[in-house]
Amino acid sequence: MSPLLQGLVTILIGVGGCVGYFYGANLMLDRVIFPARGRDPGANISRANAVRPWLFMAPAMAALGLYLVYPVVGSFWRSLFNRDGGSFIGLGNYTDLAADPAFRTALFNNLLWVLVVPAASTFLGLIAAQLTDRIRWGNIAKSMIFMPMAISFVGASLIWKFVYANEADIGLINAIRAGLGFQDPIDVIQIPFWNNFFLMAILIWIQTGFAMVILSAALRGIPDETIEAAILDGANPFQIFFRVMVPQITGTIVVVWTTITILVLKVFDIVYTMTGGNFGTQILPSYMMSYMFKDDGRATAVAFVIMLIVLPVMVWNIVQARKEMR
Repeated sequence: MSPLLQGLVTILIGVGGCVGYFYGANLMLDRVIFPARGRDPGANISRANAVRPWLFMAPAMAALGLYLVYPVVGSFWRSLFNRDGGSFIGLGNYTDLAADPAFRTALFNNLLWVLVVPAASTFLGLIAAQLTDRIRWGNIAKSMIFMPMAISFVGASLIWKFVYANEADIGLINAIRAGLGFQDPIDVIQIPFWNNFFLMAILIWIQTGFAMVILSAALRGIPDETIEAAILDGANPFQIFFRVMVPQITGTIVVVWTTITILVLKVFDIVYTMTGGNFGTQILPSYMMSYMFKDDGRATAVAFVIMLIVLPVMVWNIVQARKEMR
């Protein structure tokens, strides 16, 4: 069967199965389980309406249970065994992680990424959104700033690898140093601690465009009356921006910040491509990868730790989104 025909058959089966399920479920609920007849048809109709949403959500809940809940529970259970999965060791993998200096370094670096990248990306995106809305060639500027979003993390890392190259003929930083009179080139991605910030700059470069687009739409949604009132009250441009406009888009800023935070906690490509986790740049995903093929129990424990770190951010984001909808 050709791929095109196979795709069409899959779509037909999927759509037909969904339609058949919902039609059959409605039919059985209304005519067999809670028929609108008998001594109290009104009560049966109320019961059917109460059950109907759960009946419609059942396929999605089953899929989530199979592809989300089951892997999480299975991963946690796997993390309680030794490297070959033959012996139950309880929380031994987690205690080994806590005692491992490399894990503590990876955790510290991850916290640095979480503190710096979302804040810098959101701030630069906010400034870019405001400035590009006030110039004639703003759309061209937005396109240029957003363009890195179209590049994969690996591709962006390779681009910046040339920027950071320790040769003045290739690396931009060493070319600038050579122009200032410094003769000895340096490899910035091998400088302990500070090399983490050079790697963060890559993700900031990518995510600033995303933040700019979302925040630009939010800024355009601010009522003109509030800005005009601030101007009449004698507010200067900085006061209008930071005290009038920014407070009105706080919800959007929070959404952008949390979205980038979740992305940062899962980033792997940049570190793996640039340094492979060496030179003190190890983060939790790259640390997990280093144990993936030699100690499955510890790698699974690291994956569960990453999930526990991401979970509060996601829950907080959902709570804030619900508050915005009220």
